[in-house]
Order: sequence, then C-alpha cells, then structure tokens
Amino acid sequence: MTEHNPHAITQAADVPRVHSYLINLQNTIVNALQTVDGNAFAIDEWTREQGGGGISRYLEGGTVFERAGVLFSHVKGDTLPASATAHRPNVAGRCWEAMGVSMVLHPDNPYVPTTHMNVRMFVAYAKPDSGENDIFWFGGGMDLTPYYVFEEDACHFHQTCKTALDLHDHSLYPAYKQWCDEYFYLKHRQETRGIGGVFFDDLSDRGFEGSFAVMRAVGDAFIDAYLPIVERRRSMPYSVREKDFQRYRRGRYVEFNLVFDRGTLFGLQSGGRTESILLSMPPEVTWRYNWHPEAGSPESRLYDYLKPRNWV
Repeated sequence: MTEHNPHAITQAADVPRVHSYLINLQNTIVNALQTVDGNAFAIDEWTREQGGGGISRYLEGGTVFERAGVLFSHVKGDTLPASATAHRPNVAGRCWEAMGVSMVLHPDNPYVPTTHMNVRMFVAYAKPDSGENDIFWFGGGMDLTPYYVFEEDACHFHQTCKTALDLHDHSLYPAYKQWCDEYFYLKHRQETRGIGGVFFDDLSDRGFEGSFAVMRAVGDAFIDAYLPIVERRRSMPYSVREKDFQRYRRGRYVEFNLVFDRGTLFGLQSGGRTESILLSMPPEVTWRYNWHPEAGSPESRLYDYLKPRNWV
C-alpha cells in the first residue's frame, strides 16, 4: 500500500492544541473506563531527564480489567532515535518532540477481548539557518485481540472505525484496515495478533488541520468501538479452561510488543520511562511448548480468524 509522505507538507504544527486534545482524550477514556470497572485509576506523573514527561493512568486487579493503562506522554530530545529515522533519513540529527496517548486494556474475563489504541504526533525541527522546514507527522490506530471470537463484536469494532473515518475520506478505512492487518502480523507465527482494526503512520499530506482531524477521528471513536463489547461479554461465565487459554494467547501479545512494535522500540531507544512503556504487557501470561488446541474445540475456532478478512 502507499504510505503518506511525511515531508510533503511544511505547514506548521500547532503543538499546544494537540497537547490539549491528548490530555482531554486521556481524561475522557479514563473516566469512561472507571465507570465500567467501578474502581479508580491511579495517577503517576513523571518527568524525563532528556526533556518532557507524561502522566500514566493505570488500574491493576480491577473488577473488569486485570490491567489497564491509559498513558499520555510528551517527550523531547536533541536527536531522534534509530526507530524514528529508519524510514526518514533526512530528519536524523534534528531536535524533536513527540506526544501521544497510548493504551492497552487486559480484561479479566477471557470472553472480553484485549484492546490497544494509540494516537500520536511527531515534530522534527529544522536546524537553525539550514533553510529547511520543520516536519510533522501523525499516526494512530486501534485493534482488537479476542480469545474467543464473536463475529458481531468484530463487525461492530470495524464498523465504528469505518464510520469515524468515512466522515473524512471513504478511502481511509480500507487503507488503514489493510495497514493494520500487515502491521500486527506475527511473521514467526504466521498469524495476525487478533482481528485487526485500523493503523496509520506518517500522515501529514492532508496538512495540519486535515491530518489532526484524522487522528482525532480515531481517538474519539475508541469508546464507542470497545465499551459495548465489554458490556456484552463481561458477565459471561468462564472456567479455568478459558482462563488458561487466555494466558496462553497473551503470550502472542508479549511477543509482538517486544519483537515488532515500533512504539515500544521508540520508547526504549529514546530514554522513555520503562515502567510506563511496559505497562502494556499482560499481568499473567504462559507459554507452552508446541501446544495446539484440540480440533473442534472452542479454542481452536480462534485460529480461523487469525488472518485478514473483511468485517464490514
């Protein structure tokens, strides 16, 4: 697929406006999750020696969420790390700042899917007297990782993403859905992490206003995409069998985050706060050697869905 060119637009980014939106988004999502779970999120504000900081909002051992993290970060530096310049060699050596909201929710009930959402903006500033321009780009997305797939949940999640993006451009959902399927693919397992969603990066060719609007569309759609699924599944009875399978499949989540995820790599390479970066990991996970679910079992059905398919 064709990626957006992050160097095509030289229009200045309104950093304070993005910062304000992201702080409000974090608060909105946390408030909604607290209502669902019935427990308050803890607050951990932190600063970064190299510049910037963030606010980690998290819950562990909740009524619905075994672990939930909704993280805001706004970090700065003098030189972009390798994970950010691999596809953008012309920004190497520039001062930069990055901000975003990133979240991962690991529910207790195996019938409630794990989910991830992230929206972010980067700015790479031109060197003084270089005659160059500042460069900005947006990225984001959300995806769903069920352990037991309910097709109505997957269709709802994708339809909500599509509806939000269609308000801006009908070409966005199919492009970002494909991008998500390709990004969240575990090559060594030859399976997708879950049933997908949307993902985009390097977005600036719509100008600041248009690109910022697409990022907001993703961030604002999350509550409507995910919480109805939680309400449908949170009270479903389960046994040790389902919990064991959930822990086993969570291993795939860990594998992706540590091996492939660019956000994890960027956070660690840029001197980010390790506790916040790794809050995305599930609290309990298991691995088994060469294990496969019994043919025809409810657990085996998941593997029929770990490949791209159309949901809307």
